[in-house]
Amino acid sequence: MGLLVGVIVAAYLVLRDDGEEPRRRPQPFPVPELTPQANTTLPFQAPPVDLARVPELSRRMQIPERMLVAYAKAEELQRQVDPDCGISWTMLAGIGRKESFHGRINSTSINPDGTLSKPIIGVPLDGSPGFRAVKDTDNGAMDQDTTWDRAVGPMQFIPTTWKRYAVRVSGDGQPADPQQVDDAAATAARYLCEVGGNELTRPQGWWKAVLTYNESVSYARDVFSGQDAYAKAVQSQ
Repeated sequence: MGLLVGVIVAAYLVLRDDGEEPRRRPQPFPVPELTPQANTTLPFQAPPVDLARVPELSRRMQIPERMLVAYAKAEELQRQVDPDCGISWTMLAGIGRKESFHGRINSTSINPDGTLSKPIIGVPLDGSPGFRAVKDTDNGAMDQDTTWDRAVGPMQFIPTTWKRYAVRVSGDGQPADPQQVDDAAATAARYLCEVGGNELTRPQGWWKAVLTYNESVSYARDVFSGQDAYAKAVQSQ
């Protein structure tokens, strides 16, 4: 596995409005850029999250606590349904980092109930360079676009994929909501397990799943890098 040296941005000082001594902002969580060969290597593997460690891990990894809990819940739920798949919350975090900066893209925040302060809606899939063309399939119900489909929510599902794999975590009888972090993470876990052939602890299964999520080796390497960094951070004390 080839490695590129990751860039760690040094913390910097910020002057306070009240004239007191400057305070130091925390360093961004370092994610070294890895360049693994497709289908031959797995990211570092981490155990399930100890929920007592969520506040600490949230601070260290700069993942919102509520999003980290959603990743942890999704792993637990999917392992109950399919214990052989091998889904890890760190894999979900690697994807969530790429898709929506863990639900924080465009200054979005996560409410205590897991809903978002505003919907996350991607660009129109209109065939522009880098995007395939997907005509509207839901009459704009999920993505507010009646011409083209768009990916929605913190894990960025297009409407057709959401309808097929959607999971409602609360069990309240309401439809699954792609803009609710528990539902989004659990749906991503189910999707990854199914398209990866329930073999996410094997290189071929892992790569198949991520490359089905987004057909780009560069994207998959970014997810790999994130998962690897998060998993190693859990192990370090």
